[in-house]
Amino acid sequence: MSHLENYYECKWLGTGTEQDLVSSVLEADITRCIIFSSATKEAQVRNINNYIASLQNKYPHLFIGFGTIHRDFADYAAELNRLRLLGLKGLKFHTDFQGFYVDDPKMMPIYEAAGEDLPMLFHIGDRKSPLSSPDRLRNVVRAFPRHKIIAAHMGGYSVWEEAWKYLIGTPVYMDISSTIRYIGREKTRKMVLAHGPEKVLFASDYPAVRHKDAVEDVLSLDLGDEINEMIFCKNAERVLQITL
Repeated sequence: MSHLENYYECKWLGTGTEQDLVSSVLEADITRCIIFSSATKEAQVRNINNYIASLQNKYPHLFIGFGTIHRDFADYAAELNRLRLLGLKGLKFHTDFQGFYVDDPKMMPIYEAAGEDLPMLFHIGDRKSPLSSPDRLRNVVRAFPRHKIIAAHMGGYSVWEEAWKYLIGTPVYMDISSTIRYIGREKTRKMVLAHGPEKVLFASDYPAVRHKDAVEDVLSLDLGDEINEMIFCKNAERVLQITL
């Protein structure tokens, strides 16, 4: 937590513990949510996937787990198959912390092995790092047009002008976390409508913020009940191929 607060230069509101996560989710009246972590070295991959699966099993009516993989993990195909057997429903990448470019050639076979059944969520955009730049994600989207690719933070955390240039209007899904409080309601609302609300997913960015606050932020956009239902539920159902 201290590393993340120092890196992002702000105080985070959650503690990041299992108990605090559950409390934050229930406080916001959220019935299901996706949880994940990212391996910053190959040795962490199996342990993280096992841990996320254990939380999904411990809270089967609350948590849906996404797994992780690392560029240097040798037998990635076997681990992706094991991840599927564990019941994990997707993959999370935070390339700034994992230490590779989103469109690193070494990652392309891994993305291909993930296939169309495992949605891939990427932290995208950071003024401090070129590793997760929106234009690099666009390269991945072009290479895998049938994959379910999700760009966090409306496709451009702290570089939203690049998200407008490279990702708005493309087939990529976007989550709306850590955006409204940085660029304001009006700019975020314009991004959602320009991109297509059927491709926008609610996300909290916990433990940066509490889930209840993230819900209130989205409701403050005044998008209406139909679009809110898409963002909070229906779009996720389509991505995950489940009924929530």
